[in-house]
Amino acid sequence: MKLLFAIAVLCLLLTAGCAKPAGPALPPPLVDVAPVVQKDVPITREWVANVDGFVNAQIQPQVSGYLLRQTYREGSFVKQGQVLFEIDPKPLQVALEQAQGQLAQAKAQLVKAQQDVDRDRPLAEARAIAQSQLDGDVQVLQAQRAIVEAQQAQVELARINLSYTKVRSLIDGVAGIASGQIGNLVGPTTVLTTVSQVEPIKVYFALGENEYLRAAQPISEIARGVTATGEPRNVQLVLGNGTLYDQPGKLYLADRQVDPQTGTMRIAAVFPNPHGLLRPGQFGRIRMQVQILPKALLIPQAAVIELQGSYQVAVLGADNKVEIRPVKVGPRVDADWVISDGLKTGEKVIVQGLQRVRPGGIVQPKPYPAAAPKN
Repeated sequence: MKLLFAIAVLCLLLTAGCAKPAGPALPPPLVDVAPVVQKDVPITREWVANVDGFVNAQIQPQVSGYLLRQTYREGSFVKQGQVLFEIDPKPLQVALEQAQGQLAQAKAQLVKAQQDVDRDRPLAEARAIAQSQLDGDVQVLQAQRAIVEAQQAQVELARINLSYTKVRSLIDGVAGIASGQIGNLVGPTTVLTTVSQVEPIKVYFALGENEYLRAAQPISEIARGVTATGEPRNVQLVLGNGTLYDQPGKLYLADRQVDPQTGTMRIAAVFPNPHGLLRPGQFGRIRMQVQILPKALLIPQAAVIELQGSYQVAVLGADNKVEIRPVKVGPRVDADWVISDGLKTGEKVIVQGLQRVRPGGIVQPKPYPAAAPKN
């Protein structure tokens, strides 16, 4: 027995000598936290949009003839009434001279008819000739007057047609590339070029039927020509490169109907374009405020954990303990997320370092740097 006791004591001493001392406790993990903020939040939506001229005037000649010259520089700004093309005027000049000659002949015949009436009237009164002869002279005079008026109209028409050999711009705007070539035979169905008014300029986008119903009041007020009293009022244009156009626009018109094929309504906004940056055919996105959420609760989007359609946040509690709490989310606003249920004003949520926390664990918080709002 004594031998066994001695062996047991020796084993205990050896075990005690081989045990390692316990290491120091790990410090709480460092996390970034942000407060729950309450404020009125404007909710915006974006739609794909395309830019078009405020007016797009197709330049077509009003008379037929051979194209002699082009008098404008393609892609340049032109003025209303500026000559863009010239058509060979010779055939129309001949037509004018012919009409003038026929007018001169008609006037000469009118003078003769007037002389016949002046000669026969006193003879008829003296019963030297039959009254019927005077009546015939008067009828010839009246008919000749009508012929003169018709010939005068023909001269005026020939003069107008001659003026149409100079094809002018109908509006102020940017003239496109010419589709007609010098020497071509052109006519009223020929489109020589297009001039687009770009100051101001239209931007078209399509609202879904439900979206239109939410904005129906201001759109209807605009259609009646009155100032819209509700939202949305101003709209913004995001350009194709992602930058925000520096001039705000306004809603201008809505189509008369919802397209039965797409279920959308075409809407146009008008934007100032003083420097000509916007051109027809460009694409972008219309950004428009659709509502304001009063006293909404906001937290950074990075603080929200999404798990199979449900949402959670890690809330910093008393003594820096972590609580995992389910929440209901609303729309996203820039880098933030609206929380409709589950949080209170003034609470703090963990934004970065979520992978290092567990429910009930202690953390070491530091302020989360706020993100700058997007354009």
